[in-house]
Amino acid sequence: MAAELHVELVAADRSVWSGEATLVVARTTSGDIGVMPGHQPLLGVLESGPVMIRTSDGGTVVAAVHGGFVSFADNKLSLLAEIAELSDEIDVKRAERALERAQSDADASAERRADVRLRAVATR
Repeated sequence: MAAELHVELVAADRSVWSGEATLVVARTTSGDIGVMPGHQPLLGVLESGPVMIRTSDGGTVVAAVHGGFVSFADNKLSLLAEIAELSDEIDVKRAERALERAQSDADASAERRADVRLRAVATR
């Protein structure tokens, strides 16, 4: 079994992160999944949630992902997201204001996006 897998995290507008990893955890419509080197091939639909990537050098990359697809084959994992941003790119104060605004407007989808962004920051 290979010791690492190649990961590509791509949003509709840009490549967000690419590199070698030992573990990726993401939320799909079937539940949370963990993908390690040698995993069985898979294709799934991503739910909004944080994605955690354990890099080959022992670091951790966390991203807020909002919808998309995940595919794994031949030790290559592709996360194709509608929207994705790395946790260190997220402005916490702005996300908190967005959450408050969404709650006061009773906008469930905006509230979910803001919540995912704040959970990604808390996970890093």
